[in-house]
Amino acid sequence: MTVENETSGTTDGCNHGRRSLLGLSVAGAAALAGGISFATPARAQSLSKAQREALTPDQVLKMVMDGNARFISGKRKPRDFLSEQRMSAKDGQFPAAVFLSCVDSRAPVEVICDLGIGDAFNARVAGNVVNDDILGSMEFATAAAGARLVMVMGHTACGAVIGAIDNVRLGNLTLLLSRFGNAIAATDFDGEKTSKNLAYVDAVATTQVSQTITLMRDRSPVMRGLEQEGKIRIVGSMYDLKTGKVSLV
Repeated sequence: MTVENETSGTTDGCNHGRRSLLGLSVAGAAALAGGISFATPARAQSLSKAQREALTPDQVLKMVMDGNARFISGKRKPRDFLSEQRMSAKDGQFPAAVFLSCVDSRAPVEVICDLGIGDAFNARVAGNVVNDDILGSMEFATAAAGARLVMVMGHTACGAVIGAIDNVRLGNLTLLLSRFGNAIAATDFDGEKTSKNLAYVDAVATTQVSQTITLMRDRSPVMRGLEQEGKIRIVGSMYDLKTGKVSLV
């Protein structure tokens, strides 16, 4: 996977160029990095390495949240995914964010945050739990490939959380669900603490997101150091399956 190629700034004669993160143009992204408002043009190009690195972690977070707002309103950016695929293969990838999210089919980050091909890395595993392989992947995304934002995204009515509450035993899933034990124990909740109470399920899922972030900082000196230097920002979020809204935890 190529991560260090510089973008040439030219486009293939048979396409209109790949859209940048959340549909911003190169000029628009540069303007945002300088704190200047901009209007999204009809035509957009991919971010170069220099332009991606000019964005602060907070600016990338705003882009992600703005993309989710567009998704909720039904006003997602028009995209040419084939063109994005071609341009990212030709000029290299410079994703601005990396997500740890759930495998749930109803919560695809690229769709619900209005992202294009090449805009973000996304590690997906049931219940958005973290392990050494996930940590290594996220270290690659940040320290090696330059992503500026790390977001852990849980979601409502999570089947993995429900299974953990019910103490499900099923092959390799047994070990994965055991990772929720601390979150279940640490969740302060007034009400019925069963998997049938989705408010409780969501409370445990939210606790799991917070504990995952703590675990990431504890077990990854690489990302902890990048965060302390202000090069990345690590945040947690919950996606509401009913409303489509992403909220920070």
